[in-house]
Amino acid sequence: RKRRQDHHEPKSRSEVQGCRPFIGRLGSKGDRDRRARNAGSDGATPRVWRPEAACRRAGRGLIETLTELGAEVTWTSCNIFSTQDHAAAAIAATGVPVYAWKGESDEEYDWCIHQQLRAFGDGKAPNLLLDDGGDLTAIVHQKYPEMFDGSDRILGLSEETTTGVHRLYEMERDGSLKCPAINVNDSVTKSKFDNLYGCRESLVDGIKRATDVMIAGKVVVVAGYGDVGKGCVQALARAGARVLVTEIDPICALQASMEGYQVVTMEEAAPIADIFVTSTGCCDVVTGEHMKQMKNEAILCNIGHFDSEIQMAWLTDSANGVTEEEIKPQVDHFIFPDGKRIIVLARGRLVNLGCATGHPSFVMSNSFSNQVLAQLSLCSSPFGWSAIATKWARSTCCRRSSTKRSRNSTSASSASTSAS
Repeated sequence: RKRRQDHHEPKSRSEVQGCRPFIGRLGSKGDRDRRARNAGSDGATPRVWRPEAACRRAGRGLIETLTELGAEVTWTSCNIFSTQDHAAAAIAATGVPVYAWKGESDEEYDWCIHQQLRAFGDGKAPNLLLDDGGDLTAIVHQKYPEMFDGSDRILGLSEETTTGVHRLYEMERDGSLKCPAINVNDSVTKSKFDNLYGCRESLVDGIKRATDVMIAGKVVVVAGYGDVGKGCVQALARAGARVLVTEIDPICALQASMEGYQVVTMEEAAPIADIFVTSTGCCDVVTGEHMKQMKNEAILCNIGHFDSEIQMAWLTDSANGVTEEEIKPQVDHFIFPDGKRIIVLARGRLVNLGCATGHPSFVMSNSFSNQVLAQLSLCSSPFGWSAIATKWARSTCCRRSSTKRSRNSTSASSASTSAS
């Protein structure tokens, strides 16, 4: 324990920034080569190692790109567990208003969105929204319909996720969508990379960080075989699991079968699987009846955008006799009347964000590049990009820019800032 305290405890951000350059242990030729590569062009100025840089690179890159294009940006999280506080604090330190922190309540989550919409320096509404999941879009439509009227109105929005796009199509069908919307999710360089390859890496990362379970030899059921489900299945199979797939779409089910995976119903899988992963975006994929049939110590998690896929309300209803025991943050035992326990990760929310740090920044740069192009398109037609600047909130909010970018807004807290 003493050795860990001396050498392995993470440093604070201020300590890291003030530390000497990280050049590795001396001695081997490889170490000397790495040291030489870390030196500047004059051979004397090493690059400083900043471990927080990689984890915030993609989200910060999106914000920095928008501000460089003239936007005034506000930022909130798209999920109550997804914020990395150190990354959010780094964004807030640049002057971007950030309203989020890891572990918000549902009420705090909504409060952050309302604050974000009012955070622009001139007190005006945003010109553009950049959304991830559709909550920002829904709140603006329901609570602030006046923001879509007048000469300084919201010009449009772009949406990142499959679930959010489905909500937009519903709004379009019932006539409630008040502005143009760009479906970023269905861009090939988003859905075929972020959804598939991002989940292929981040799902197992989240499960492992939460439980340290060995995947090899386990029976794992993945609900859904869309792009997200395909990535999850590949990762689990390559880790040595026997993977079962549940799927209601006949084409996706046939694809799973042709790849060699057994396609079953959840009723068939519930008594035999060790790990359950939902990835459909639908409601009540895993019900109370399914959970009653699960093995003792089965692991249950979700990688769809919302917590609707697992019936958490059933688990937390005291009338069903299930009690709860927290193992550690975002890892909970639910104990049934007969003594059986199941492990639920991130309380049914995104496991890769709640229990880990989400997708690698490289694949997220694909998605965020599409978002920037979508925002430019919304701004440039019909009013011209030169007249508009973007403000970003949990998705992104945009505001017409003045000749000087406004950087004087305040954050909810220096450490209470969030990444989408």
